[in-house]
Order: sequence, then structure tokens, then C-alpha cells
Amino acid sequence: MTSICKLSNPCFNSTSYGSRSSSTPKFVVHLRTSTFNHTLSGSKLSLVINPSIRASLCVKCSQADGNGSSVKKTTLHHLYETQGQSPWYDNLCRPVTDLIPLIDSGVRGVTSNPAIFQKAISTSNAYNDQFRELVQAGKDIDSVYWELVVKDIQDACKLFETIYDKTDGGDGYVSVEVSPRLADDTEGTVEAAKWLHKKVERSNVYIKIPATAPCIPSIKEVISLGISVNVTLIFSLSRYEAVIDAYLDGLEASGLSDLSRVTSVASFFVSRVDTLIDKLLEKIGTPEALDLRGKAANAQAALAYDLYQKKFSGPRWEALVKKGAKKQRLLWASTSVKNPAYPDTLYVDPLIGPDTVSTMPDQALQAFIDHGSVARTIDANLSEAEGIYSALEKLGIDWGFVGSQLELEGVDSFKKSFDSLLDSLQEKANTLKLVSL
Repeated sequence: MTSICKLSNPCFNSTSYGSRSSSTPKFVVHLRTSTFNHTLSGSKLSLVINPSIRASLCVKCSQADGNGSSVKKTTLHHLYETQGQSPWYDNLCRPVTDLIPLIDSGVRGVTSNPAIFQKAISTSNAYNDQFRELVQAGKDIDSVYWELVVKDIQDACKLFETIYDKTDGGDGYVSVEVSPRLADDTEGTVEAAKWLHKKVERSNVYIKIPATAPCIPSIKEVISLGISVNVTLIFSLSRYEAVIDAYLDGLEASGLSDLSRVTSVASFFVSRVDTLIDKLLEKIGTPEALDLRGKAANAQAALAYDLYQKKFSGPRWEALVKKGAKKQRLLWASTSVKNPAYPDTLYVDPLIGPDTVSTMPDQALQAFIDHGSVARTIDANLSEAEGIYSALEKLGIDWGFVGSQLELEGVDSFKKSFDSLLDSLQEKANTLKLVSL
């Protein structure tokens, strides 16, 4: 799919990916050198090796149709089968059949966001035919955007339907986000979620709603309507607890006798936390502060998992379980490493625990498949996580500020991607109209 690069061990072996019956390679790569250029004509994979980057692998969205075949079990299968953590893929572009080799390799769901669609639609020719038809039919640009997105989501949902059915709605979800312009609009978010859920019309779709303060009531309302939700952009423990309460409140307000088909994940962002806190620690500059770089995000994540276990236990939760309710699983998002000095599985290996999801973009996914470690780690040393969290507070790190700042940056980033894509689609539409005159 889109770029996979800077893997620390470029020599993939056949036990990770398995063999293909087709004579044309579609996913398996044996990379032994760092100084060549090659394109596999007609295949799913384009290799562009930059001599300046040692053994860097790049996989780009292809234009051809994909078809999958069975592969040997990978680290992803091992992760799910032995630790109960579901590996998802944080990317989506056409043709969605490019997801088939990833599903074969153990991927159990897909997440998307406005930034992902901005990149997919603006850099690929695969959307041109549908785009042209929609514009010529007189659709406005907002409508065109959602038609393009909904088709990808529906097609991806179809690919993951088998996993959804086999797990009785436990996995196999595809997430699509409401407009980021609605992050401060409670009622607008509810209406957008209802519309999008009806438009996609797939049982295994998650409607993504940001965990902004105005959208917390939206989450409760949408859950109460029986719509499954991926709550995104969670950066702090206090906001995470509010998200859990919104889910529980929504289940209790639903009036449904069977709650088994109303599910949710809470997307807790990781690497961005370290990006911000590392900068604050470097400003402090003391040996103690510098020693805490790269530790804040995973420490907070461990505390989030502890909160998850506490909130989904006890009388209130047990009463909902009797009606078929399922836990709102913690989903680790932003799992790619932003600081190249850190291990490339830093936000995957230490966050493994049962009933959780790890959604990984290309780099993190391939790094974990290649050399990730599978073991229960998320609650292996809770006291250490508590110590790091407290030590950061004592140094003057304001966790409330960190959460608020990252939320603002996240919402703003998605808005910019959304607006940029709509602008580029409008320009493209204007060109088509001029050509047809």
C-alpha cells in the first residue's frame, strides 16, 4: 500500500510471509542489497531502493486488481492467538483488494482518517473514473468526497466480513470518520454519524468520532442508537475515562434487550505523546528529565489499560454483560515511531495485552512482522509506569496541557487534510468541466 520504509532488518524471510503460488510476486520480498532499482511489472509491489538509505523498502498503492492466497502464520497471527491482541492496519487506498495479502498475514481490521484519504485520493489515479462520473452527474464536491470514501469503506468491509462473522462481531471492522469540521459540534456529529452509518450500511463498520469535549455527549447518543463507534484522538487518562463513561451511559440508555451488536473501541494515541513531552523534557534539560525521554507515552498507556480493567468490572458492568454488552476495547493508535533514534516497534511491543487492538501503519506493521516480540507486556510493570508518570509531573509536565494540546493539533491536522482534499477535488472538477465545454 503506501510507503513502508526504514526497516531495521531488510532481509525478510519466508517464515514471515509464506510463499506464493503465483509466478508473479505480490507481497513477498527477499531483499539482500541496498543499491539497486527494480519494478515488478504487473505485480502489487514497486521497489525503489535509495542508495542513500540502507535497504529501505517502499510499497506504494498499486493500480492493478489484487488477489490473495494463503500464507504461513506470521507474528500477527501469533499476537492474536496467544495474547488476544488484534492487529489492525492504519491505511486504506484503492484497490482495496491490496488488503488481501495483509489479511492473509494476520491483519484483522482497518482504520482510516481524513489524512489517509487525502493522501490516497490525491496521489492515485484509481479514483478518476468514479470521480468523473460523479462530477458529470452534477454532484457537489462534498458529496463527491463521501461517495469516494464510502465505496472504499464498503469494499473493505466486504473483505473483512468473514473475520467479523467468525468472531461474532469481535473483529473485522473498518473505521470511517465523520467530518473533522464537526469536532466542536455535538448535534452535528450525531447527525453525521447516523447519516454515515446508514450510507455505508455494513454491520462491520465503525463510525469514528473524536474524543473532544463537545463530542463526548455525541458518543453516548450514537451508542444509544445502536451504532458502533471508534472513539478517536484520545490523549489523556481523564478524557479516556470520560469516553468509557459515555460508552456505558449509551449502552444503558439504548433500551435494547440485546447489546451484543453495539461495540466500540477507544483509540488511545501513543507516539505523539512522546513527541510533545520529549520537547518539554529537552527544555528542562536536567539529566533526570533527559532520561525520561521516550518513556511517557507507554507509561500513560499502561495506566490507561489499568483504568480499562477497573471500569469494565464490578456491578454496573456486570448488569450490562447480562444484556450481551461487550467491552469497549482499548486501541493503540499512532504506533509509528516519530523519533528515528527509537526502536521501530517501541509503540507496539510494550503495549501487548488481551482484549486490545493495535492499529499499525506500514512501517510499524512491517517492523513488527519482521522482528516484533510477542508477550504480554502492557501490565508487566504497572508500578514502573506509575513512577514515570509521577516523575514527569514532579518535573512540571502538565498532563492536562499535553492532552489538550495534542487534541487541538490532531483535530487541526485532520481539518487541514480534509479541506486540502476538497480544494484539490474542486480544482480537478473545474478542469473536467472546462474540458467538457
